[in-house]
Amino acid sequence: MQTTFSKETYIERRNRLKKMIGSGVLLFLGNEESSVNFKDNWYPFRQDSTFLYFFGLDMPGLTAVIDIDQDIEILYGDNLTVEETVWQGSHPPLSDLANEVGMSYTKSKSEIGSFLTSVRNQRIHFLPPYRPENLQKLAGWLKKSHQEIHSLVSVEFIKTVVSLRSIKSEEEIRELTKAVNISVKMHQKLMSAAKPGMKEYELLGLVTGEALSLGGNVSFPPIITINGQILHNHNYSNTLVGGKMLLGDFGAESASHYAGDITRTIPVGSRFSDGQREIYQIVLNAYHTAVAALKPGVMFKEIHLLACRKLAEGLKELGIMKGNLDEAVNQGAHALFFQCGLGHMLGMDVHDMEDLGEEYVGYTDDLKKSSQFGLRSLRLGKELEKGYCVTIEPGIYFIPKLIDQWQAGNLHSNFIDYEKLAHLRDFGGIRVEDGFVITDTGSKILGEPLPIEITDVENIRAKAIQ
Repeated sequence: MQTTFSKETYIERRNRLKKMIGSGVLLFLGNEESSVNFKDNWYPFRQDSTFLYFFGLDMPGLTAVIDIDQDIEILYGDNLTVEETVWQGSHPPLSDLANEVGMSYTKSKSEIGSFLTSVRNQRIHFLPPYRPENLQKLAGWLKKSHQEIHSLVSVEFIKTVVSLRSIKSEEEIRELTKAVNISVKMHQKLMSAAKPGMKEYELLGLVTGEALSLGGNVSFPPIITINGQILHNHNYSNTLVGGKMLLGDFGAESASHYAGDITRTIPVGSRFSDGQREIYQIVLNAYHTAVAALKPGVMFKEIHLLACRKLAEGLKELGIMKGNLDEAVNQGAHALFFQCGLGHMLGMDVHDMEDLGEEYVGYTDDLKKSSQFGLRSLRLGKELEKGYCVTIEPGIYFIPKLIDQWQAGNLHSNFIDYEKLAHLRDFGGIRVEDGFVITDTGSKILGEPLPIEITDVENIRAKAIQ
């Protein structure tokens, strides 16, 4: 099989990991096939991203162990039987796979339990299991209950993996760029194809087909909706109606499993209404403000709050917000309109390393997540470093039930004019998003830029509607 990177890359990653952890046994669980509705009807296989990062082998049924004290690396798995090759075709022997990524020792996966028993006097490090089958494996091998397994997860291992995977190498940025460029083509397809009268699911088919036709897949279930005020809307049954807006938040996962994630909001017709243009420009101003602030050494939480302040400024100009805006943002009044975080890490996972825990990926021992509504949904708060890849995705959302709840409780009435807000109850939502890599002095957009300014978006839509 073809690995994404060279043998030397995987060896170097594992050597850095061993040096940072220092001692003990590191246990890596690859993923298994997972059945849809009967045993042999499988979901598309997706390998664990940390397993891919250190071992590069994109196939089910593998486990790896690094015994730092004995300086031994072992790949566990089984060669296919003749009967299995009838259905799956021939695969390289396990020993050849190990050699591809710089490993010498292979064993049957039936031997993992006995090995872990033999090293019980050493610290066995493993990461949080997010697949139930891997939780069951750990419980069986270590002879612990499921509850005990969760309590035995190695925080040291998590923090070390996060520190390594967070800094993207030049070869990783090339892979991310491939994913983003496919994502751009997916969005171009939607922006040129969407017309009044179409169903959202027709566009879902177009963008998914575009990703597949370019050698990738979707990096997460696409959001394609005329109800942009629902932040993660995966219902595709609505009909596109002139005068409404269409929000598309989706991206491609490349063949190497690096992810793209782009959002655009477009008019269903050829142009935005005047009211839509006003709100779109407010969101766009927050986007540009946040992008300009991206650089090493800056706390992403501060960039988030900077974008929130910019959104509040625009809403105050429309008469929807009022009062001291610094105090309004500090108290979270703006979260009636911007309920989520400004962005997240991007890598092999669209929310990179989220399986390891947001408190480790986006925060530190000193910086904890906020409990404030809105701010508590910020996935990334810590200081940016060169090599981080992040998204910037500000938005404004008018959610009728949330407005009613806040108004009934007279919440933040010093900062929100509920009377002037009334005519926007059914407005919907607007979001824009791109991915960026942090450079020495600032940031650089990942991949080919996709039109985002109002005039450029409307020019595309005018050609599409002709």
